[in-house]
Amino acid sequence: MSSSNPSDQRLWTAALAARQHAYAPFSHFQVGAALETDAGDIISGCNVENATYGLTVCAERVALWKAISEGKRQFRRICVVADTAEPTPPCGACRQLLWEFGRDLEVILGNLEGIKAHYRLSELFPHPFDVRFLSE
Repeated sequence: MSSSNPSDQRLWTAALAARQHAYAPFSHFQVGAALETDAGDIISGCNVENATYGLTVCAERVALWKAISEGKRQFRRICVVADTAEPTPPCGACRQLLWEFGRDLEVILGNLEGIKAHYRLSELFPHPFDVRFLSE
């Protein structure tokens, strides 16, 4: 399911480029992500591993934290790229954080060849925990 949409391609290209900066000396599983703000800005991130693995940070969270640190708070899409035949969706922790800031944003999944799938976050994360449960 490759996309010829220029906007999708721009996001995929940014995620692919970010993947090149991944620090993955243990798993060798390099991932890039590109998060698009409501204003159309693109903030990229790559995974950063640690020998303890538990301190490893996913590409999606790096992009999100970079965006937040730059004052961005509203997001509409994210593209995730890995060197896999099947698209690699965000992990559970990333889905939770993406929901917190992007709600039902579009998730575009790709590999080195191009875009392979489009989802709404609600399809990948149908029962999120959010502020609704914290209300008095």
